[in-house]
Amino acid sequence: MKILRIIARLNVGGPARHVVWLTKGLNDEEFTSILAAGTVPSGEEDMAYLAKENGVEPIFIEAMSRELSPKDIVSLFKIYSLIRREKPNIIHTHTAKAGTVGRSAAFLYRWFTPAALIGRPRRIAVVHTFHGHVFHSYYGRLKTSVFVLIEKLLARFVTDRIVVISSQQFNEIHSEVGIGSKEQFAVIPLGIDLAPFSARPNSADGIRGLLPVDSSTLLVGFVGRLTEIKNIPLFLQAARAYETADDPTLPKAHFVIVGDGHLRASLEAQSERLGIRNITFLGNREEIESVYAALDVVALTSLNEGTPLSLIEAMASGTPIISTMVGGVVDLLGTAREKMDGFFVCERGIGIDGGESETFVKGLIYLLKNERLREVLTTRGSEFVRENYSKDRLIADIRQLYRQLA
Repeated sequence: MKILRIIARLNVGGPARHVVWLTKGLNDEEFTSILAAGTVPSGEEDMAYLAKENGVEPIFIEAMSRELSPKDIVSLFKIYSLIRREKPNIIHTHTAKAGTVGRSAAFLYRWFTPAALIGRPRRIAVVHTFHGHVFHSYYGRLKTSVFVLIEKLLARFVTDRIVVISSQQFNEIHSEVGIGSKEQFAVIPLGIDLAPFSARPNSADGIRGLLPVDSSTLLVGFVGRLTEIKNIPLFLQAARAYETADDPTLPKAHFVIVGDGHLRASLEAQSERLGIRNITFLGNREEIESVYAALDVVALTSLNEGTPLSLIEAMASGTPIISTMVGGVVDLLGTAREKMDGFFVCERGIGIDGGESETFVKGLIYLLKNERLREVLTTRGSEFVRENYSKDRLIADIRQLYRQLA
């Protein structure tokens, strides 16, 4: 069975790893997998090296990128030509742009044939994975409604299966927005390569040695792309509020931002304006498992998420998490055990209800002061991720989905 997998770009993040691992893992006696990808725009780091390391050679569609562009028409016909040449049994698109262009090309391939005139279109199965969605916190109401309409049309007339990566995401996309029928959906959580996180490296070999801190200082880190949807100003405001809190019992803490993106310069300037002393921007780091090992808490402040890879990796590394309760984060945190002043102590982390820096810092203070709680969350989080988010489980789930479509 031949699979054509399409993604808008192989930039730093979970979707790029996801498609590379699936392309490699589903190249065997049962499947042949081809990966097509667009270009990574300037200001974003390219992860094409990951494909090379895994023996995957993508077919690059230079005209396709993240932003809306007249070049999308070129991308459409290039992908259509690719489909005609390769004649896949299944087309599987990932991310919004590739989902729109790739599924439109699949529609053309299915119906633009003489046999379709007598009700015999080409037989091909079409799958789309939502790694996140743009139905709130990205664009204004008019633009968002256009994207929702496009997705509803694609779901109704083109797509055989819609894959979401969490139950919460299913509720947001189907139950709240009204995309697709319930029977079209399959909930298939992300999977990651857990091996690098199996044993926590000595944190002295990681980022702690690069920072102006002593061994008693707790490190609070954000890990991810520096983009608007991550709401990093909230992280900065929380760092400032923690630093200026009038509480002599607070443990010493240093804040770390690991990652890069087009907002880095403005965020560094904002940090200076706020007068935050205990913060360091470290950019992208290759030794990511050592980063998590050095951190005492991983914090996420996003406005919208699918299932954030940084939280999964943190939990796999045995690092407790605190996050705004958006998208698939809710599934990672688990059941709320105790409601506090604006935040929740959940089964596997601290959940922040809302986007106020005052609320976020309250949850952070509670977590940093409570060493026993951090130990409990570490154990629960690590066990949960190893049971539910392995790369092998992901590949097995997608394999079974394709068998059903066959």
